[in-house]
Amino acid sequence: MPFYDSRQSINQLPSLFDGLRVADVSDGMDAVGLRDVGLVDRAIRPLLQGVRVFGRALTVRYVPAGETVPSMTPSQYADYSAQWYRDRCPYPFLTVAKPGDILVVDMSSLEVGFWGSQIALSAKKAGIVAAVLDGGCRDTYEIRRQKTPVWARYVARTTVIGRLEFAGMNETIQCGGVRVSPGDIIVADDDGVIVVPAHAARDVALAARRELESDKNVRRRLYEDLNLPLDETVQ
Repeated sequence: MPFYDSRQSINQLPSLFDGLRVADVSDGMDAVGLRDVGLVDRAIRPLLQGVRVFGRALTVRYVPAGETVPSMTPSQYADYSAQWYRDRCPYPFLTVAKPGDILVVDMSSLEVGFWGSQIALSAKKAGIVAAVLDGGCRDTYEIRRQKTPVWARYVARTTVIGRLEFAGMNETIQCGGVRVSPGDIIVADDDGVIVVPAHAARDVALAARRELESDKNVRRRLYEDLNLPLDETVQ
């Protein structure tokens, strides 16, 4: 499973989660008394299979706009759209992101196409390694071709214009039923997404590492008993 390493971040805490699976981290949370904490709603799923990410949470919040878009010509609508993105639904996280951040977006669980192939590339350029959306992502064919990791509640079609507006950034939000604060640790893979509170991250990572190494040792012996070639999951 390819890794999108977040160790370039000025906060070195995420590097403790290098190589850990979501399952390991969940077990680590159990071990330190945070049982069933941080488990993002299973409806928020990866668009790319076989990818694992870890990093610091960069939080952002968008809310329903409920705007009635007036009738206008296509040319007028182009101007209206540009103004909407500039004034009502900007992407300010692109200017504050640090390398290795994972963007976590509270969209009030709206089925709106907030994320797409263009913003995914812009986010990658800004150093963001993945996005976790309690809402919608569109342009999914291009997202997969670009290999820009995203976990989303919906595959969506609509634009944000008239539907969604910016409400806040770098604040505690809700994503998939989980409280997420800036700097919390996000780990995501094919099993889903888990949020580790920053204050417990070191202890969780150590417990999760013990679980991973124990699992590798047992599975390696079973590989050998079954004459299976060793792969990266047991080495």
